[in-house]
Amino acid sequence: MPADANRATIERLYAAFGECNGAAMTACYAPGAHFRDPAFGDLEGDDIGAMWRMLTGRAKDLKIELHEHEAGEETGSAHWIARYTFSTGRPVVNDIQASFRFDESGLIVDHIDDFDFHNWAKQALGPSGHLVALLPPLRKKARAKALEQLSAYKRDETGSSL
Repeated sequence: MPADANRATIERLYAAFGECNGAAMTACYAPGAHFRDPAFGDLEGDDIGAMWRMLTGRAKDLKIELHEHEAGEETGSAHWIARYTFSTGRPVVNDIQASFRFDESGLIVDHIDDFDFHNWAKQALGPSGHLVALLPPLRKKARAKALEQLSAYKRDETGSSL
């Protein structure tokens, strides 16, 4: 796919994020895509769209700033900042570097978000965030909680009891 089409996919993704439109974000990914970040870990396929729909559906004051982005014929990157109030009521400013790989139709097949988890945890969780970021068992527990919330969201979204 031409680089400009892949750049446009990145722009669509973050424009939809800023509009809290998880369905439009989901449409930017190829079936069977892969996503990874420090909070959720590795997600595949339908879990990616569900994560975005959950996060955008819960957002009250989300602001997304796409600072810079670029794309070639197969890969791309973005530097973006998310500002929002976490479920604890604490304000968060998360500075994120993203890398992408695209399929031949310009859809995302691999998306990796990288950010300072310690800084995020400190903002989102307050003083206990230091421990969550530094101690692997607590970090694992925080990721498990995020994945539990995603599973519950998917059950609610589909009306399934699985």
